[in-house]
Amino acid sequence: MRIRSKVLAMDVDVINLTEAVEEVRLLSQLNRGAYVCVSNVHMCMEVFDCDSFRDIVNDADLVLADGKPISWAQRGLGFRGAAQVRGQDIMNALCGLTGEKSLCIGLYGGSSEALLSQVIDKLKITYPDISVDYHYAPPFRPLTDEEDVKVIKAINDANIDVLFVGIGCPKQERWMAEHREHLNCVMLGVGAAFDFIAGSKKHAPKWMQKIGLEWLFRLLSEPRRLWRRYLNTNPRFIWFFAKQWLRRRSIKTN
Repeated sequence: MRIRSKVLAMDVDVINLTEAVEEVRLLSQLNRGAYVCVSNVHMCMEVFDCDSFRDIVNDADLVLADGKPISWAQRGLGFRGAAQVRGQDIMNALCGLTGEKSLCIGLYGGSSEALLSQVIDKLKITYPDISVDYHYAPPFRPLTDEEDVKVIKAINDANIDVLFVGIGCPKQERWMAEHREHLNCVMLGVGAAFDFIAGSKKHAPKWMQKIGLEWLFRLLSEPRRLWRRYLNTNPRFIWFFAKQWLRRRSIKTN
């Protein structure tokens, strides 16, 4: 039976990478829309601040602890089986199954079709058997109803099993929730994964990932874009989670 923890207001599955990959594979066989949220501190605080976004994330078929602080928080709340499941790692694992399990992959997002072409080229080098049967870089504006209908038809006609959605949080989560009833695939929100695969953005060193400082590496890489986000989210997350942890501790000791 699946177990979910509640970190502040966000429900997060207690799961490891192997289990998450199998859950996504099983969802892909149902021939119905499903979506997976890959959560970090930013998403957790978006959920905390916005009731409608809270409903979207907590209604997901799977919520993974992408950020190390989220998995630490789960463990702090007593969920010893909690593990970090990075969006990039589950994307790589699923791409690795495309030949063996006959998974058909799609890409939605990225800054341009040129970037997606680079992503596909890199994926084909790493996973020679991969089948990328759909890719689309949407414009930086809401799609018209006519455009959206065309996108839905194209994705369904391509018989996609797993659609990686990389248009950033909270936009990608809202998009996935809005399209669950219209698509016949599993959507997985992967944020900036396309940029990392193409090489336009760099991963944090492994040692920074292990000690939960991936956010600091990204901040130093893109200070103008990210400083406001991290200033608004990280201190508040620490404060409110400390209160949650102390409440739980008080209940256990009484």
